[in-house]
Amino acid sequence: MPKKGREKNTVNKAKHSRLIAQKKNKLKSKSEERKARLKAIVELAKTKKANDS
Repeated sequence: MPKKGREKNTVNKAKHSRLIAQKKNKLKSKSEERKARLKAIVELAKTKKANDS
């Protein structure tokens, strides 16, 4: 059975798609930045450990 009322995202579909894409890109970039930061911290810890030994 079809839903009653207006269809979802038909009037502003392009706008909605753009906003969803922005949201995905933002999450992806935050994830990549976090990975890079963690990688830098791990490298720093490795160099400190190597220098201490």
